Amino acid sequence: MTDTPVTLITGGGSGIGAATARQLLGKGQRVAVLGRGRQRLDRFAKEVGDPDRLLTLQGDAGEWDEVRSAVAATLKRFGRLDAAVANAGWATHDDIAEGDPAGWREMVLTNVLGPALLVRAALPALKESKGRIVLVGSVAGHAYAAGNIYGITKWAVTGLAENTRRQVTADGVGVTLVSPGRTETPFWDDFGGLPDGVLLSADQVASSIVFALDQPSTVDVNTIIVRPIGQPV
Repeated sequence: MTDTPVTLITGGGSGIGAATARQLLGKGQRVAVLGRGRQRLDRFAKEVGDPDRLLTLQGDAGEWDEVRSAVAATLKRFGRLDAAVANAGWATHDDIAEGDPAGWREMVLTNVLGPALLVRAALPALKESKGRIVLVGSVAGHAYAAGNIYGITKWAVTGLAENTRRQVTADGVGVTLVSPGRTETPFWDDFGGLPDGVLLSADQVASSIVFALDQPSTVDVNTIIVRPIGQPV
């Protein structure tokens, strides 16, 4: 059991994070998930049978002390860390011309600072295990959209992924940016409903994350962009 891979996922209580955790647990791996809501974490744990291989941690991905504590708790529970998945993120669904700046700070802290904090906290353990980092970006971080504040945060994640890769590749640590298009997750809850057209499922995006994590130690898949059929940009 001590050699069984361990992955820490932020935003792991629902959506893409929970789907990734579920797939890794299904492969017999050990998983720690960090999320803000204890009820959501407990519900997810119950859905997967509350196995000993799952550790749920309540905390904010945008707060350094809480991210650092999550990494420490994962190492204490499982004794190692093989992968860190920075998945936590959300959107204010507004624009720079008419949006409400009151929500922008928290979005930037979660979407941009959060992944950087996870890398910083997890990197010593990942260097030891020759592990992997996955940053969940967005198609919005590759395609321009007029005034889209959320898109700005995801462009930052695109840059963070490559900057991180250049920092850690000599240490044997892999870095993958997974950028999904429209996906059916709680992301849309504050939008007023799902957008029109075909959407990816959280499981489909999670499969891309797991694909990156499953690569041989000498292979580093750096960027995966996955859109539903019919999404033009």
